[in-house]
Parts: sequence; structure tokens; C-alpha cells
Amino acid sequence: MTTTYPTHSATHPATTGRWLVILCWIAMALDGFDLVVLGTVIPTLIKTGDLGLTKASLTTASTLGLVGVGIGAVLIGPLTDRHGRRRALIASIAIFSTFTLAIALAQNATQFILLRFLAGLGLGACLPTALAFVSEQSRRDRAGTAVTRTMTGYNVGAVLTALLALWLVSDMGWRVMFVIGGVLGLLTLPLMWAKLPESQSYLDAAAARARGEQADPSVRFLDVMRGRYLAVSVALCVTSFMGLLLVYGLNTWLPTIMGEAGYSITAGIGLLLVLNFGAVFGLLLAGRTADQRGTKPVTVLWFGLAAVMLALLSVRLPSTLLVYAAVMFAGVFVFSAQVLVYAFVGHLYPTRLRGTALGMAAGIGRVGAIVGPFFGGMLVTSGVAYPWGFYAFAAAAVFAALALLTVPAHLEHE
Repeated sequence: MTTTYPTHSATHPATTGRWLVILCWIAMALDGFDLVVLGTVIPTLIKTGDLGLTKASLTTASTLGLVGVGIGAVLIGPLTDRHGRRRALIASIAIFSTFTLAIALAQNATQFILLRFLAGLGLGACLPTALAFVSEQSRRDRAGTAVTRTMTGYNVGAVLTALLALWLVSDMGWRVMFVIGGVLGLLTLPLMWAKLPESQSYLDAAAARARGEQADPSVRFLDVMRGRYLAVSVALCVTSFMGLLLVYGLNTWLPTIMGEAGYSITAGIGLLLVLNFGAVFGLLLAGRTADQRGTKPVTVLWFGLAAVMLALLSVRLPSTLLVYAAVMFAGVFVFSAQVLVYAFVGHLYPTRLRGTALGMAAGIGRVGAIVGPFFGGMLVTSGVAYPWGFYAFAAAAVFAALALLTVPAHLEHE
């Protein structure tokens, strides 16, 4: 029995195209919830000791959650290139929403950590699938804007999560955050099933294979790690490693690090909110600039400016207003630099490898997302996270820029 899906060739292709963009944006907003939710509840969990969680066990929860994210991202790429984007995106949202909701029911630290890992598997699959979707749907000369605009959902979700945490956690406890995240994800599934079209490029490729006009490739992941793609893929993985180290390290530990600098828990979460607010503005600016000036040079510049702003945060600024401004501009450059890496991947690789390449960059790069919170946790536990955490984050941004300089601006496809 053959299952049919909404496609761009339907009666109203513009409508289905809009639904694709909207639903991928929603998927990124749900992913953005996960980006900061642990960071918003860590100070409370450390203070209360609920479930027996400590600084060390919370670092483990953050680390294993991101291990799950990395595994999910690497595994989903070849599956989406072979079986389509639609089912993969819906399944990933169902998985991470179910296990995020289950975290609210955890009775001990072991359950909390295990459920965080399982939720990570679905979260890891979500981002590369959604970005492959929108990259294929957009015009080539607008790919940077399409990807960065979709990724604003990531940071809008993060901003709303930080706001909810400021409003709810002190009165209702930390569990309410995971209830909200899980329920919102599950509520999107019927809409996804009804309105999300399949990728037209995937449908075209599948039709060509069915007619015998295109061979059905066997192992896709290896295709992006051999021949002329090898050096490019390695450099992009290094860049993504550093970028995700910054994104996850800052979002997990910024409230706690600023607490060591003398700020309250509420002020620390407020800075997390400002960080992600800056990220939304940065994404809108970065996509337009990259389409006009070239994705590679703009991404290198953005990582360089991120390093400057992070180094500035290591200095005790004379006013609270300057601190908030520095955090906001760090958000402008840190997050959009990493998203531009994804846009660059979509530009460099051919359509048949795009999902796998994005999964590679997101998945292997997620090792940085593991190292960032783990290293931040070590610094917090040692009592030296301020200012040394900001020195480490600034160095990561410099290394990202240097790795990206080795990648050509364009690749001719076969």
C-alpha cells in the first residue's frame, strides 16, 4: 500500500510551501525550548537538591542528553535522504516530546538523566531534518536567509522558555517546564501530519529511482567523508564543534556563571533571555548579509566578533546596562555564526547529500555541545567559571573562524 503526502505539486503549491516553512519554524522553536530549559532549572535544582541532583550529576545529565542529540543527528541524515524528510521530522518531534514530558515524572536522579538522554535522540534528529527541508525549498541565492529565518524559531523558543522560567519556576517548581515543553510538542503532531508536505527534491529523486534513472545509493554517510568532500567535511565538523560548544555552554551555564560574578538567580536567567533575544536579531541580520556578501566571509567575521564580545564579558563592566548590552551582542554573533555554518553546508553539498551533510555537521559537531556544558560544569564545580569560562568560549570562536578559512567558498557538483 502506497502512502501519499502533501507535495509542492499539489493544487496550491504556494500554500504547501508556506506550511513547510511554518512547521519547520515551529519544530525549531520546540528545539529551542530544549536549548535553555536545563539551564533555567539548574540553579533551582542545585539550591533545592531535589531528586538528589548535584552539580556533578546535573553536568552528567547535560552531557548524556547531548550525547543522545549527537547520536540522533548522525543517524537521521542517511534515513531522511533515503526515506524522506516528512516522517523523520514528525517522528523526531514525537520522540523528544514524549520523553521531555516524562522528565517531569522522574523520581530520582537516574531517571532524570536517562530520560534526558532519550529525549536527546529525538531532538538531534529534528534540526538537520528541518534545515534540509527549508534549504531545498528556498532559492539558491536566498538559502542563507531561509535557514537563518527558520532558525529564529530556535531562539524565539529559547526566549519564551526563559520568560516562562522567570514566571513559573519560583512558584510552581522545575517540573512545570518539562510538562509545558512535552505537551506543546505533542500538540503539534496532528497539525504536522495534516499539513507538512514531503520535500519535492526527495520526491523527484525517488521518482527517478523508481524509473531506473538514478541508482539507489547504499551508504550515504561515507559519501560526505570521502574524496574531495573529506577535507571540507572535517573542517566543517571542527567549525560546528566550536560553534555548538559556544551555544550550549553559554545556554547551560550562563545563569550560574553570572551568579558567581555576584548576580542573583533571577538576574542570571534574565541575562539568558537577553542572550537569546540578541540571537534572534543576529539571525535576521546574518542571513541577509550572507546572501549579499557570501556565506563564508560573513561566517568567519561573525565568529571573530563573537570572540571579541565573549572576551569583553570576562571583564567586570562598570554598569549593569553595559553587562546586558555585552551579553546581547554576544548572542547576536554567537548563535547566528553557528547557524550560518548550517547554511554553508546546504550551499556546498548537492541535494542528494544535503540531509546527510547537515546531520554530519549537527551530529559530529554536537560533540562540542557536549564538551561545552561539561567543561562549563567543571569550571563551576571548581569555582573558577568566572572569568575563565569566557576566556575558553572566546578561544573556541577563534578556532571556529580559523577552521572555516580552510574551506572553499564553493564546490562544483558532479
